[in-house]
Amino acid sequence: MKRTNPSGSRQVILITGASSGIGKATANLLVQQGYTVYGTSRKASESTNGVRMLTMDVTQPASIQQAVEQILSEQGRIDILINNAGLGISGALELETDEEIGKQMDTNFMGVVRMCKAVIPIMRKERKGFIINISSIGGLIAVPFQGFYSASKFAVEGYSEALQHEVRPFGIRVCLVEPGDFYTNFTANRGISSATLDNPDYREVFGRVINAFEKMEKNGAHPDKLAHAILRLIRSSRPPFRCKTGPIEQVLFACCKSWLPEKFVHWVVRTGYRL
Repeated sequence: MKRTNPSGSRQVILITGASSGIGKATANLLVQQGYTVYGTSRKASESTNGVRMLTMDVTQPASIQQAVEQILSEQGRIDILINNAGLGISGALELETDEEIGKQMDTNFMGVVRMCKAVIPIMRKERKGFIINISSIGGLIAVPFQGFYSASKFAVEGYSEALQHEVRPFGIRVCLVEPGDFYTNFTANRGISSATLDNPDYREVFGRVINAFEKMEKNGAHPDKLAHAILRLIRSSRPPFRCKTGPIEQVLFACCKSWLPEKFVHWVVRTGYRL
């Protein structure tokens, strides 16, 4: 069964990190399907294709509050929140700086927490709402030299599991979307730990791993595939709590991880990333 909106009552969607890549593709598709869509980005971005862009930083509570209040003043509600904003910094776990670690955890995990804290009271008052948190297959299978990115997504997984139990009595649903590799500007925008590049013990293997996962990403799925997966979740009357999407081999591996021998899982990861 599909949910439809009554005439003149289009659902209002807020999606973070909507200026490029997956967020932009999703925002554009949702506008095409008749939803009222607000997108956010840290830097000022022009509203295009019907997506109403707001300048907002998920690491700044005042910035979040300002954006949420603007949407409420214009629309009176927020029906769907899609937490998509994120970043990655590659490096050896022992060598990444506190600043590099904090930046990833603050954006990828605490950004989700802050957005939910800002929007849930609005949804709770209405006794309805839908929150979609963009995690990663890297939040189910840790990626070497992207350990803190994986840690931030593992945190999103645990947070979302607990949250969906707590808000269910208020008519609010929570879903996790777990993408594999997609071809977006995430690859070009990824930070690189200079300390790891300069370290003689890590330098060579780090270079091989970077080349491996950049190749996977450049051969990854098109962002439109993920956008359509999110649209199906929004339209579904009973969406699954978890939705994996991306290259089929990555999705199957993530689905099978729990019953595969642990040594085999580790071997596949090491082989895939040329460790």
